[in-house]
Amino acid sequence: MTKIKKLISGNCGVLRPDSVEDYVQAGGYEGLKKAFTMKPEEIIDEVKKAKLLGRGGAAYPVGSKWEQLLEISEFPKYIVINADEGEPGTFKDKILLGQDPLRVIEGMTIAGYVFNSHDGYIYIRGEYRAIQKVFQSAIDNAVKAGYLGQNINGTGFAFNIHIMTGAGAYVCGENSALLNSIEGKAGRPRIKPPHLAEVGLFLLPTLVNNVESIANIPTIVLEGGDKYLSYGTQDSGGTKLICLSGNVVNRGVYEIPFGVSLRDAIYDPELGGGILNGKKLKFFHLGGQSGPIGSEAQLDTVYCYKALRNAGLSVGSGAIVVMDEDVCVIDYLKGVTEFFIHESCGKCTPCREGNKQIYAILCKISAGEATNDDMIVLKHLIDTMTKASFCGLGQAAAVALNTCWKHFKSEFEDHLNKQCPAKVCFSEQERGE
Repeated sequence: MTKIKKLISGNCGVLRPDSVEDYVQAGGYEGLKKAFTMKPEEIIDEVKKAKLLGRGGAAYPVGSKWEQLLEISEFPKYIVINADEGEPGTFKDKILLGQDPLRVIEGMTIAGYVFNSHDGYIYIRGEYRAIQKVFQSAIDNAVKAGYLGQNINGTGFAFNIHIMTGAGAYVCGENSALLNSIEGKAGRPRIKPPHLAEVGLFLLPTLVNNVESIANIPTIVLEGGDKYLSYGTQDSGGTKLICLSGNVVNRGVYEIPFGVSLRDAIYDPELGGGILNGKKLKFFHLGGQSGPIGSEAQLDTVYCYKALRNAGLSVGSGAIVVMDEDVCVIDYLKGVTEFFIHESCGKCTPCREGNKQIYAILCKISAGEATNDDMIVLKHLIDTMTKASFCGLGQAAAVALNTCWKHFKSEFEDHLNKQCPAKVCFSEQERGE
């Protein structure tokens, strides 16, 4: 039985990305046409029935977010799509943006109709410069075909989409930092409350959704929330784009229904196809650098929000980075921490200084120079950063370290005794051993 279900990725690699003609022939814009026959409340009800959870990492119920914004009476309202895909190991939005941009545009237009919004913004990371050109071409062609701009499909409704370019700052993936960046301010997170639904872009009510989240809206409207829910599990509706990378045979983006197991995702021939060169799995990193690390003992966990959460794991952005038996856990964590040092916005002390101190201790562990006192300090740093950092970046920076400590405590102890069980330890290479 196939483990792949192409609900939102079926057009990818098949159609001309910016061709409205191709998109319409493949069934595109049928969701928008149906949406124009429905009341905004009816559309939101279908999204709630679908149990669509935010696909950017936070997993907040999309229907609830839409409902909250609808209840706010202030206008204008803005639609903002977060395409600042900066999480290492994550490249699923890139596929939709570059190969099926009209699906994203259709979803944004439906959202615009629901909230009587006339302007939408999509914030695309600067590294996707070539994709931005494709997306702009798709916008232009949608306007020419009457599916965007003024008087869409003769309904009298007007909606425009503007592309904003990121500058490579990972922290701008945080929604409030992203809005600050769009406004021309420093990309640093805001204090919440007030929430973005109330005080968002230009201090006005704003909907912020992930690319994959909004790409699901046309399907939900067209097929209905109950049908969409049936593709997944009782608590996690529909499908998820996963990104397989690392020491796995078949690297790439795959769309799977919620309910398959992690073992299927990594080992099924249709998906990961197992570990490269017939080696053994050591660990997998879920949801990006800010996500938890899992061990072989957790492979039979069902891939859905509830089951992963109960196992101390998470869906996050959909990344699954696979590492084999030769990888040194400590050196892997050094790489993760270096990333957060580089990407911290510097606004708060726990994140700005905490990551540097964690890296210094990891280097001591890696070199076999750490003491038990260092391990105590490391635990205090993890606790402080998790509880006191200003935004999710600092709060989640030590998640990988914390979960590794749980699953691979013996490897930390081996390093304290100047031993590394990995066949290739970067720290040994650095020391010339």
